[in-house]
Amino acid sequence: MDLKNDRAAWLKGGNARCSVLPQLQPHPYRFVLLGAPGVGKGTQAKLLSEHFGACHLSTGDIFRCATGCFENGGPAPTMKLALAYMNRGKLVPDETVLSLIAERSRCLHCGGGFLLDGFPRTVAQAEALEKLLAQQGVRLDAVLSYELPRRKIIARLSGRRTCAKCKAVFHVESLPPKIDGICDNCGGQLVQRDDDRPAAVRTRLAAYNENADPVKKFYQRRNLLVSVEAVSMPQETFLRALEKLQETHGEFQPSSRCLSTL
Repeated sequence: MDLKNDRAAWLKGGNARCSVLPQLQPHPYRFVLLGAPGVGKGTQAKLLSEHFGACHLSTGDIFRCATGCFENGGPAPTMKLALAYMNRGKLVPDETVLSLIAERSRCLHCGGGFLLDGFPRTVAQAEALEKLLAQQGVRLDAVLSYELPRRKIIARLSGRRTCAKCKAVFHVESLPPKIDGICDNCGGQLVQRDDDRPAAVRTRLAAYNENADPVKKFYQRRNLLVSVEAVSMPQETFLRALEKLQETHGEFQPSSRCLSTL
């Protein structure tokens, strides 16, 4: 049975080491993942990780881990700075997020490759990431952009229900609980998050698209952008992504064994 990689080097930074190292690949594939909220990017990252043996490097996971993953002395100074912005309800500046990634440069050199998720979000971030990777002697293989019509994203997110206790996620249509409003796992109450309500989803999508379109054009000019329709079931979307990668960037070989089961 495969062991689980806890991604400690990515989540904690500093001198942290992953409990299980990804298997070294003849060609460690390095991708950036783009996609609006609700497009299913997290599920696709898991499938890609299993296929290519690459680690899922999510900047969102770093921030979610910030208050509970550290053991000795708490987070590093850059993370403390990022948390200070977040606690004031402000966006973390580009340079701070880039510093967090730069501090984890070992992950960018990982012999298993990586799937960078959550960064870049703007052209300025994309330009900064390009410079950072060049300094590290690392090149991206492709930028996967998952596309889903706006009305379908709104339907997906507005139908989502989250357990107030264990945080398990259900959907009123595609993944309903056995008992309406009750979590199958722990019996907790299922609630609709404020940011999953239709009006909030529209606001989130508008904010995402304002920055996402220029970022897509940025990578399109570099012949890295691979657009993938995400309107079908996750496995079908995953296979479509592989087909697109082969069409636009040549043969992509999977890993023989995945140690990064997230």
